Amino acid sequence: MGKIDINFTLDFILKSIDLIEKRFSDINSGEDFLKNDENLEKFDSISMRLQAIGENIKNLYKNNPEILESIASRDYWSSIIKMREIISHHYINIDAGIVYDICKNELVELKEKIIEIKKRDRS
Repeated sequence: MGKIDINFTLDFILKSIDLIEKRFSDINSGEDFLKNDENLEKFDSISMRLQAIGENIKNLYKNNPEILESIASRDYWSSIIKMREIISHHYINIDAGIVYDICKNELVELKEKIIEIKKRDRS
C-alpha cells in the first residue's frame, strides 16, 4: 500500500467517524436506535460505517502493521477488526447497546489515533 493509498484510507476513516458522530448526535441510548424508522436507519448507516472502518483498518494492518502498532497495540486494532467481522457476518445479532457504547465511548479515541498516524506519516 503506497503513501497515497494510506492517506486516502486514513481520510476515509476520519470522514466515516465524522459521519457517525453527526448521525449519532441525538441518540441517547441503545434503545433510541430502535424507537422509530429514522433512528433505525441511523443504526443501519452507523453500523455500515463501523464495518467500513473495520475493513479499512484490517487492510492497513495486513499491509502495514507497523503504522498502526506505532500508535496502539495489536489488541486494540484487533478489537476493531473483530467488530467488523461481527457486523459483516452476524448482523442480525448486533446489539444496539454495543453500537451505542462504541459511538459514545470509543470513537473519539480512534479518531485521535488516526489523526496521530496521519501526523507521523507526514514526518
